[in-house]
Formats: sequence, structure tokens, C-alpha cells
Amino acid sequence: MSEDCLRIPRDFGTVARECAGQVPAFKPRVKRSLPQLVSRAALGALLVLSAASFGCSHQYIPNTEVDDSQQNRSVIDYCEGYRHAVEQRNVGRLLKMAHPSYYEDGGNVDASDDLDFAGLKTYLEGPFSQTLAIRYEIHYRNVSAGRKDTILVDYTYSASYKVPTPHGDLWRRRVADNRLELIREGESYRILSGM
Repeated sequence: MSEDCLRIPRDFGTVARECAGQVPAFKPRVKRSLPQLVSRAALGALLVLSAASFGCSHQYIPNTEVDDSQQNRSVIDYCEGYRHAVEQRNVGRLLKMAHPSYYEDGGNVDASDDLDFAGLKTYLEGPFSQTLAIRYEIHYRNVSAGRKDTILVDYTYSASYKVPTPHGDLWRRRVADNRLELIREGESYRILSGM
């Protein structure tokens, strides 16, 4: 383009050049109907979404936020067995699922609320066994490797439980985040903490 060329707007979206006194012939724009524009926009959006889904395809175990792998499915299946044992108030099964070196520190420095295997047994055979009904739902958020070959299962639970009181049976509810720490034992696992 020479120095004496100027860009002169003709109408919206069109530009003509004036070079040394010559103006090129005006080329009118092709006007498209609204349905044509919408269908082209929809096609473009569809292409972008499909390209994004190929680049970001990620499989999760259904109803969880956990990557779908054979090991993670095995861990979730085990944890579902734990969840069912809680709902069934099956103290014998829960004690079998707990590792002999089970230890819960209560999440603080106060040792008075720490719980070892013997304390867990006392709790399960005492206050826990007195519950009349339990509904225990778990939403699994993550399964990851811990220290010393442990497996960490992060989840959010919703527990509704019916307990006897001097004023009659009452339903109570609690929603909280928790972590089970598992260790592999043969083809299965045992719970080191988090019950």
C-alpha cells in the first residue's frame, strides 16, 4: 500500500481505499437472514464444545468426584461396605473392619478425646449400639495415597440417627467432612482411622 492511499469508510463494516485518486468498485455485503446466522453460531458453539470435551474428557466413578480406576473402585466398594455396616449398626463387622492399630486423635492436641482400638470397641458396644436407627449417606470427594502405603478417602457425610432420650426417641442429624485412612490387607483393606 503506498503512502498516498487512505482508508475511507463507505458504510458499516466496509472500507474502500482511495489510491492516487482511484476508488475501487463498491462491493455490497451479503446480508444473511437471522436463521442462517443463528445456525452458523450454533454450529460454531457445537464445534467448540465438542473440541473441549475431547481435550477434557475425565471419567469419575458414578455419583462421586473420584477418578474412575480399578483401585479407586475397589476402595469405594470397601467404603460402601463400611457405610452399610454403620446403617445396619453391625458392631461386629465394624470391629472387623478396624485395624488393630486403629487410632483417632480427635483432630486436636487434647489427648483426652483420642480413641484407640479399645476405645473404639467401647464406643461401638456402648453409645453406638444404643442408636435405634441410622441413615448414613456419603459423597466421596477424593481417594489419594497417604504416608506408609495408606490410602486416604475424603468424603462428606450426612448422618441421621434416632436415639432414645428421657423425653422419648429423637432424630438427630449431622453433616460434616471426614477422612478414612485405610491400609491394604490382602485383597481388602482395614481402617486405621476415621470411623
